[in-house]
Amino acid sequence: MPRAIAVGLHAAIVAVTEEQPRVLTVPEPHGERRTAALPFGPLEPRHRTLELGLRAWVREQTGMDLAYVEQLYTFGDRDRALTARGGTRLLSVAYLALVRERQVDAGHGAAWYGIYDLLPWEDHRSGEPKILQGRIRPALDGWVDAAPDEVVRHERRGRVDITFGSGAAGWDNERVLDRYELLYEVGLVMESERDRESAAEVSLAEPLERAVGSGAELALDHRRILATALGRLRGKLKYRPLVFELLPETFTLFQLQRTVESLVGVRLHKQNFRRLVERGGLVEGTGRLEPDTGGRPAELFRFRREVLHERPAPGVGLPGLPPTH
Repeated sequence: MPRAIAVGLHAAIVAVTEEQPRVLTVPEPHGERRTAALPFGPLEPRHRTLELGLRAWVREQTGMDLAYVEQLYTFGDRDRALTARGGTRLLSVAYLALVRERQVDAGHGAAWYGIYDLLPWEDHRSGEPKILQGRIRPALDGWVDAAPDEVVRHERRGRVDITFGSGAAGWDNERVLDRYELLYEVGLVMESERDRESAAEVSLAEPLERAVGSGAELALDHRRILATALGRLRGKLKYRPLVFELLPETFTLFQLQRTVESLVGVRLHKQNFRRLVERGGLVEGTGRLEPDTGGRPAELFRFRREVLHERPAPGVGLPGLPPTH
């Protein structure tokens, strides 16, 4: 008998505070685990459009009205989320929203969560993360060695090298979703244990043992949605001025660079970054100084919105992303 289909609306709401990218979460409304979730709810007849429905659920669950919103991806794998009643198949439309972090209104259970607490292998600003060196790479090498034959072993080795920047391959900071999905397949994230009956492959030791210490989990497949959102955001920074949605009205160039670095997960060359920003006409000086810098006062800048009409791809460019393996 065909399953009913329901449409869910999900929001990855991202902010950057004190050089840390964060995502807004809410308590999972169902289930015994009460795991944190991204704001979400079903599309209902009262919602005139998908986006208006999403905005309504976010307002109801967090008290927040969103500004910048874009549709991210539609998730429809057959067994990704079956409701308890009737085995309804859930088709989820995910959105990316960018905000300046604010305190959640009293009465709501929403809370900000560090993105790199959820995806700890993605932050390379202080070098390669320990979880990647000491846990993930050795486990992936074991997965490669456990292949049943040389053909599969070669295919696995190639996937690992390309996805995690090992061997001759460099780290591609936009492959966030690819990395999460490979970790899920191998059993290195908690969701693999939780969903083990529908996982694509089980290998190595007991899944729960392998997954411990691999970052906090989210409800359902919401960490996969977050990985999709972070990868999309990293890619779009190169050709869209989205970073200014996360900054105050005026900011120093140091604040701008640190915000970009927090999102892409690597450090950037200071002079090259500033040269690209200034030559691209992305900012303009205000003539005012920010005295509270811990050193010499720095000039305050603002985003030049006119740049949106001057050329089709006014992004920050991300100069000289360094290799991180």
